[in-house]
Amino acid sequence: MRIGLLGTGPWAQLAHAPALGGHEELDFVGVWGRRPEAAGELAERHGVRAYDDADELFADVDAVAVALPPQVQAGLAVRAARAGCHLLLDKPLAATVPEGRAVVEAAREAGVASVVFFTTRFQPGAEAWIAEQAAVPGWFTARAQWLGAVFTSESPFATPWRREKGALWDVGPHALSVLLPVLGDVRNVTAAAYGPGDTAHVVLDHAGGASSTLTLSLTAPPAAAGAAVELRGEAGVAVLPEDSGGAVPALRRAADALLTAARTGRPHACDAAFGLRVTEVLTAADGLLNAR
Repeated sequence: MRIGLLGTGPWAQLAHAPALGGHEELDFVGVWGRRPEAAGELAERHGVRAYDDADELFADVDAVAVALPPQVQAGLAVRAARAGCHLLLDKPLAATVPEGRAVVEAAREAGVASVVFFTTRFQPGAEAWIAEQAAVPGWFTARAQWLGAVFTSESPFATPWRREKGALWDVGPHALSVLLPVLGDVRNVTAAAYGPGDTAHVVLDHAGGASSTLTLSLTAPPAAAGAAVELRGEAGVAVLPEDSGGAVPALRRAADALLTAARTGRPHACDAAFGLRVTEVLTAADGLLNAR
């Protein structure tokens, strides 16, 4: 499968380009970016072509991977789908529900496959754990903590969109990607409140009858940073295992999932429709936070 990359920022440089270039079943064709000079540098580093026109890239490939802010990703994803390109997307899918819905509809109408890269869902240990816990009945409650130190350390990911949208939109999708397949869809966002910095506390009511609490931050002290998920119910306590495999292997597994979905026509669990549902939950939580 011939694939192109949209985006030239830190995530594109550190994760997407190495993952695409090192994948045995992908032909990494080229890069498009909003900054042509950055696209040229990244393309030269990986021995591919830099494109000045995104539509020209779409015409040359079978799929695109997107490493761009959500408000930019959604529109380009719609254009790529309409050009017949399968979609390897980043989270969150979009900055608004209508934009996310447009991506889902464009992919459906064009008959292209889509996978949204929720990192944890493509880590082998976490993937197995999620499947195992989803089969266990009687979960009563859960807590998820995703604490980053993006704004309290020298991080290349302290980008403008993260400053604008905060932890809810950046790490909230990771927490939801783990909780939803285990506890069921969110029936209601029952509470949301800010903590220190951009920290957000969110309480969810799930279709399976359980409740969950999320603590999300990009302004945690570096010594306190990390992610944890704990489930409690009739079976006892289950804790999400740590996975130190890194983003590049996980992204290659996401590419594997896209290849399989494209070949079989069977949607992946983390397709654009799931990404839209995550966007809907984030929007509901955001509404409660901003109403305070």
